[in-house]
Amino acid sequence: VQLQASGGGLVQVGGSLRLSCTASGNIFSIYTMGWYRQAPGKLRDLVATITKGGDTIHADLVKGRFTISKNSAKNTVYLQMNNLRPEDTAVYFCAAAKRRWIISALWDMSHYDYWGQGTLVTVSS
Repeated sequence: VQLQASGGGLVQVGGSLRLSCTASGNIFSIYTMGWYRQAPGKLRDLVATITKGGDTIHADLVKGRFTISKNSAKNTVYLQMNNLRPEDTAVYFCAAAKRRWIISALWDMSHYDYWGQGTLVTVSS
């Protein structure tokens, strides 16, 4: 499975961006796709994730501002990011998991089997 992320860039505070992640290869093995982010000097944290059944998780820091969605026909997951803040500046990584983990387990980065290249989001003030 290969994951191709796109959509990062430079945006001003309060602006919006939409990230996309398209999966290719043995896509039928994927049950969950999500987004993590890593700011300089910090750990990689879950931003949002979505299961094949449509269940979602959004980190508290982004609830109400970011929304994860998917287009199964296009094997693509999106992260709509609104009202961006400087603290959202990070490299955003797309990830996919094969196993049907319970929703609470999807916070664990080790449960994701595939990772895409990062896409940089910079929010300027």
